[in-house]
Formats: sequence, C-alpha cells, structure tokens
Amino acid sequence: MRLLTRLTRGAGLAMIVGTAFIAAPTIASAATPVVGHVYVNDNTLGTNTIGAFDQHADGSLSPIAGSPFAAGGAGTGTIVGSQGAIQATADGRWVLAVDAGSNQISVLAVGSGGALTAAPGSPVASGGIEPVSIAVHGHLVYVANEGNGTTGSTYAGFTLAGDGRLTPLAGSTVPLPPTALPGDILFNGSGRNLIGVEVGTTDPSTFRIDSFVVGSDGLLTPAGGSPFPAEAAGPFGSEFSPTRPHDLYVSNAHGGAGNGSVSAFSVTPNAKLKSLGDSPFPDGETAPCWVEISHDGRYLFTVNTGSTTISRYRILANGTLELLGSTPFGSGVGIRPFDARLDAAGDHLYVVDAQIAAVSGFAVHGGSLTELPSSPTALPNGATPFGIAIVSA
Repeated sequence: MRLLTRLTRGAGLAMIVGTAFIAAPTIASAATPVVGHVYVNDNTLGTNTIGAFDQHADGSLSPIAGSPFAAGGAGTGTIVGSQGAIQATADGRWVLAVDAGSNQISVLAVGSGGALTAAPGSPVASGGIEPVSIAVHGHLVYVANEGNGTTGSTYAGFTLAGDGRLTPLAGSTVPLPPTALPGDILFNGSGRNLIGVEVGTTDPSTFRIDSFVVGSDGLLTPAGGSPFPAEAAGPFGSEFSPTRPHDLYVSNAHGGAGNGSVSAFSVTPNAKLKSLGDSPFPDGETAPCWVEISHDGRYLFTVNTGSTTISRYRILANGTLELLGSTPFGSGVGIRPFDARLDAAGDHLYVVDAQIAAVSGFAVHGGSLTELPSSPTALPNGATPFGIAIVSA
C-alpha cells in the first residue's frame, strides 16, 4: 500500500511535501560500545536489501561492515506504508523481511557482529500479492498481503524451523476483500490472539479490524463479530501492551488534518474487541500511523506522518490514554516518518523515514523524547524504506 494513496484517500488529506532533506551519515564514537543492531527493510528496486547498523550506547548508529545485505527477493522501489515490514525473532537469531516487489518473504540469520546471511530456502512465496507486514511468535509466522486491488489480499501462515527454514502452514490462508488494504498484522504477547488491521478505502465500511484466536495447530479462528468496525477513519498501525497482552491500541490515520487519534481496546479470550473508556483518544495531529509502546507498558508513542511529529501518551491503569504532547522531528516538515521501534533497553526510539531515506533517533525518558545529536542517519542509496527491527548485540 502506497502511503500517499492511503492518506489522500482518507478525508481528502493532503500530504506535506517539502524540499527533500538529505541526511548526512553519522559516525559513532569509537569509545561508545555496541549494544544492539538496527535493521531496515530498504525496499530497493530489483534486488531488495536490508540496511544494517550497529547501535551504540549513546544511541548513535554506524553501518555494519557489508551493509546493505541482499534480502533475497525484490523491492518495489516505491514508497510503501505499513507497520512491521521487517521483524526479528525474540531470540535475535533471525530477521524476517517482506519483499514487496516479488511477493516473497526473506529470512536472514543474524551472525557475528550483526551481519546477515540467507537462511535455507529463503526467500519463500508470501501466499498472496505484495506482502507488507509480518507477525512472529515463536515458530509461528503470519504475513499480511495487500493484493493488487483485485486479488491476492490475504493473511497467510508459516512455520519457522530451527534452521530458519520457512514453510507454508497448510490451511492457514485467510482471504481478504480487495478493499481491505491491510496495514499491520501482529500477535499479542501470549501468541493466543492475532490482529489484522484493514486500512480500507474512503468507504467507512472498509475500516475494519480482524481478530482471531490462534489454535495450538497455528490456525486462526475468527472471533464472533470479526471483522470489527474501526472507531475512526483509516485504522493503520497497532500494538498490544507488553505488560497487559489483552490491551490493544490502533492508530487512526485518515481523520483529516489535526484529527488523528488512537483507539484502545480490550481483547477478550475469545478475541472479541471491547472499547476502553472514551476511545478513540485524539492527539490533535495529522495521520498517526505507527504505534510503539514502552517495555514497561506505561507510555505509547505514535508517529504522525502528516504533521511530522511523534505524539506521546500515558497509558493509565484502566488501559485508557492521556495525551502528554507531541515532539517534532529536527529534520522539519517535508519528511515522511514511518515505522518506529524501541531498542531492547527502552532507552532509544528509532523511526525510519521514507522521504529522506534515513533513521531518526530519540532518547526516551519516560514519556519524553529528545532527538539525538547524531540524528538522522542516512540509509543506503536507492532505499525507499519501510519497517525497522532491532536486536541486542
């Protein structure tokens, strides 16, 4: 799904497009130890690549030797908007990336120093057309395929073997309507529930959230009443609370200028969605698309692509949200901030930008964000990135 298309379809929202900002590569201090590795799905035309960086203790990034690494499939070379286009397994051994241009998924092993090598059998067919998002829980993997507007829009399941081999899971494919335009798919922390977000078109009936119970065999059973209607136009990114795995948060991107919001739901054991409090919770910004939650479950951050800010919420004891404010990007307007990810310690938030092909970094102090002096860090030439993943060193 092209983000420009999604946003302009939503209530006539116009994207902010300014003079392109050229990000300068940053060099981390040699005295600053490496604490993690950051990976970006470059979505390069033809041979897709993964941009790989060492994350230093001060939050700065430096390219890993050999980066960018060939993913194995092909990118589109065009801007694609979704959450979760690249994911790392919980043990940090594997990175999985969608190859939107070749309808494939790549699995890469994380080696010494963060270098990537293809797993056996990688890449594999995604089970649909134009994969945009990946969910991983243990050995189980699901992928959201956007489709071509007529066919090929699906959720498709796979199993991940110990050697990184990805195998289609028989009977797992869930067909979606051509109007679904999925933006995200994810498991909750227990792996017993799986959510898919249908961004939809201009028709409010297409703004939907799919909710499933995940069986012991990995197959999906839809909740009674699923798909559920979204609370506002253009549901987009989503995240389960890491401390309360049945609390779900979904950004609403297409409400128009200044009308962004985040919805809060409780997901019952049988996967039904129940709205929390006065949800949705407005942020006064434009096009909140990507969602990340602090590891302690106390704060939620949503990236507002249209207004080039990050909104900051406090998550209250009952799961509802209290807006704390919004933090602008130092690069200014005219950029296109996309997916966001916290590092393992929760001390730094990284946001990939599709307009300037760069990664912006912020220091995190509770519910406050401060952009790092080293931000932004340039991505490889030819990158039209979406998706970011982080593993510990």
